Amino acid sequence: MRLLAAIAAWLPRAILTLAAIGLLNFTLIRLAPGDPAAVIAGESGAGDAAFMAEIRRDYGLDKPMPVQVGHYLARLATLDLGVSYRNNQPVMDLITQRLPATLILTGSALLVALVLGTALGILSARSRGGWLDVAVGAGAMFCYAMPVFWVGLVLVLVFSVGLGWFPAFGMVALIPKQGFAHVLDVAWHLVLPALTLALLHMAVYVRLARASTLEVLDREFVRTAHAKGLTESQVLRKHVLRNALLPTVTMAGLQIGHLLGGAVVIETVFAWPGIGRLAFDALLQRDYAVILGVFFLSSVLVVFANLATDLVLRLVDPRIGR
Repeated sequence: MRLLAAIAAWLPRAILTLAAIGLLNFTLIRLAPGDPAAVIAGESGAGDAAFMAEIRRDYGLDKPMPVQVGHYLARLATLDLGVSYRNNQPVMDLITQRLPATLILTGSALLVALVLGTALGILSARSRGGWLDVAVGAGAMFCYAMPVFWVGLVLVLVFSVGLGWFPAFGMVALIPKQGFAHVLDVAWHLVLPALTLALLHMAVYVRLARASTLEVLDREFVRTAHAKGLTESQVLRKHVLRNALLPTVTMAGLQIGHLLGGAVVIETVFAWPGIGRLAFDALLQRDYAVILGVFFLSSVLVVFANLATDLVLRLVDPRIGR
């Protein structure tokens, strides 16, 4: 019942948030320089005024801005994201074709960053002030400071061009594979882009897990557990780990948006066929319908990820929400 009550309280806020995001995105895109009708007319080789007026009428660009906003928000309520200005295909179809690739990339990167970052942060806290603590902290700072596209290019040069261990681009091999061989092929192509995206976010989890673990280790109930004769591993497993993971789980939900934003760069560097690459290409082509669709669906994913994070926290710690 507590979870259902949390969902019921979240739903109105989510609707208002998504409506505000849709309105803001639409307004900002329309204020950007460039006319999609001029782009389409120029590519077709018929840039006269009559043809451009017909294009504006077909895509609703001739209507006043408040009317366009109203029509756009009404379509969002039914998940109708419009039609691409470039190829006249439904935007929802274009996104759903690319979305699985992005979810695979961001999900893998989040898992790697969360597991490795948390483990290294706890180890760093347990050796407070030692060489391992210093080394892990320096490595985390280095990963966080490096531009993500530079890290990707370095990994390609070393592990693809130099050693030939992993492919440099794409999601699958040029010769299609079937069954389990296809899964292995995708995983093989996934290693470098997922690792590149994970390194940046792993540094955040290292610092957060270290700080939260040190805070828990200094609490009275941990000292009491040691006094009762529990071993270090028992104290860590029964008392420290659960309390130290709460801030990390919260951060995982908050970083979904950052992961989706970073996926734009990663998918461009590694030619990964996800929605980030779709948005980048649409931006270059001024395909505003696709840009708005990707932004809105990304916002939906972030909103639902925050809900999932809140529900997980309530399950892990029943005190939350009381």
